[in-house]
Amino acid sequence: MIDKEVAELRRRFRQDRTAITRIYGCYINQFAEIVTTFDESLTMLPMEEQEKYLELLKKGLSGTIGRTLSDISFSTSQVLDSDEHRLLSRLRDSKLADQEARDALYQKIAGSLKLGDHSILVLLACDVYDVPFRAKDGSLQADSGDLQFTYVVCSICPVKETSPVLRYDAAEKAFRNHGTDWVVGNPELGFLFPAFDDRAANLYGALLYNRSKDNSYDGFVDAIFHTQPPMAIGIQKDTFREVLVDALEEECRVDVVQNVHAQLREMTQVHKEARSPEPLRVSCREVGEILESAGVTEPKMASFRVKFEQAFGVDSEVPPQNLLGTAQLEYKTPEVLVKVDPDRQDLIRFREIGGVKYLMIQVEEGVELNGVAVQYPLQESELATDL
Repeated sequence: MIDKEVAELRRRFRQDRTAITRIYGCYINQFAEIVTTFDESLTMLPMEEQEKYLELLKKGLSGTIGRTLSDISFSTSQVLDSDEHRLLSRLRDSKLADQEARDALYQKIAGSLKLGDHSILVLLACDVYDVPFRAKDGSLQADSGDLQFTYVVCSICPVKETSPVLRYDAAEKAFRNHGTDWVVGNPELGFLFPAFDDRAANLYGALLYNRSKDNSYDGFVDAIFHTQPPMAIGIQKDTFREVLVDALEEECRVDVVQNVHAQLREMTQVHKEARSPEPLRVSCREVGEILESAGVTEPKMASFRVKFEQAFGVDSEVPPQNLLGTAQLEYKTPEVLVKVDPDRQDLIRFREIGGVKYLMIQVEEGVELNGVAVQYPLQESELATDL
């Protein structure tokens, strides 16, 4: 899927646009026990509750492809005959009316997640979308088009206990102790099935939502899709750093890493300005070309290619923004952390003076220390004397 297709579906989660008529779900406690299940008519709920349910389902599709959203691909053998695809298809084909299929999904979710100190709310809904024709100028023509897209969406939300607080009681005109509540948070996980590719159903695909930067939820992905889980953003970033350090060794110099950061950032910016609907991804070959332009030798390049493919997979492509980490450049020693605007790398210099290595920062106006505007210190000769 592409971001534009996801955005088109997200716009469905409004009371005046959705075809969702029922909300299904279950409550699973921290011991992975299904406490209760529910099946409610959305239209019979108060307006405020309708909005809350639709908002939680919508947030289970939030973010962008390659970041919080990942494509899931099924093999031909899975689509033809597999328990995981058969269950998802039963849910969709019955428009979630199949209670046995719903219960089977709840059991898979309960058994695959390590909940820790909180419970979860599983929300399920089925929407039938009369897909409008998209004109050449990109506009949607709601009165044309004969394609229907039926899909199931699931949001998995943490339920956490609040702390006791003092609350104002209007009737008594006084503050009174308010006990604990169990509050539903924004989704941590979710999925959509089938995928909405080229604005039509693709039974060979699904869409996974993962809010966490550091947890790939391997057990959940295996239980629901029985496929390799997409690598979480934070894990991709850390893995790329390890690959660079291990492969380049002594050639992992400041200028090399600066060059990688600058070119990946430029690629991301150009793609954003071009407004391309396709998500931007880079291959091992493209990253290798950047390293080569920075002067990395062939033996280290060969090592990089091997380690990159071992870490990310052969012929894999990765969103470059997931490799960059922070938007700022960070120069860090055990005692000092310096953050620099990527566009002003020219302000940073490395020097060796008297056998001692220095990280030098060019400064002009507007120097602050802990938010206090300060003046320049003594001249270099006077400062040297003090030292």
